[in-house]
Amino acid sequence: MKKIKLTLTTIVIAAVVLIVGCKKEDSTTTSGGTYTPIVIPVQTTSQATVQMGGASGLAILAGSAISNTGATRITGDMGLSPGTSVGGFPPGILVGTLHINDAIATQAKLDLTTAYNDAAGRTATDIVTLSGNLGGLTLTPGLYKSTSSLAVSSGDLTFDAKGNSNAVFIIQIASTLTTTSGRKVILSGGAQSSNIFWQVGSSATFGTTSVFKGTVMAMQSITFNTGATLEGRALARTGAIVMAGNTVVAP
Repeated sequence: MKKIKLTLTTIVIAAVVLIVGCKKEDSTTTSGGTYTPIVIPVQTTSQATVQMGGASGLAILAGSAISNTGATRITGDMGLSPGTSVGGFPPGILVGTLHINDAIATQAKLDLTTAYNDAAGRTATDIVTLSGNLGGLTLTPGLYKSTSSLAVSSGDLTFDAKGNSNAVFIIQIASTLTTTSGRKVILSGGAQSSNIFWQVGSSATFGTTSVFKGTVMAMQSITFNTGATLEGRALARTGAIVMAGNTVVAP
């Protein structure tokens, strides 16, 4: 009887050790090294908003051309300067005014350049450097910088304003910005899409059915793949904006 009890005790202990070991395995890498979750530092330097001037009322602003296929719906004005080619409206629907090389479009492009340079030139002692994939991360208010490209993939990206609806987020990107299919930008803690500014050194591409937030200021072009949505502004300084059955709502 004692031997049976001893055997049962041994089995129970072994089972507990096995369970604990399995739980620990979830927090380690497959190569045996310890996995350390990426923790983004909380910044103490508050950033002022980026003044958009005449570009503030536009949902779409491009340099060379605007094209669309499918049932795109734009809520907000749409501008083009110095290009002249706008195609795909209809079937696209513009709930706003189209400005092609008029005074509003011209001024909006000038103000976009100013806003782009403002965002690109921001500095802070506690700036946070980002690289690679932003999926799965939570960013708090402040200034972020990448010396190459950034992507939202293998997870969603969250902006947490920590209860301050006026909190500003500025992301400086030296090269491209991309999202993969179905990925989302999520707002929490009172974060507002109108207070998120993406300064993109080359071009931005939004994956199929992805959901994005903020003002995107790209030096070159912006491409929306099928079903991608944006709560914010898509502003391309020199290149084209291409859409395919998208929804864009200006903040």
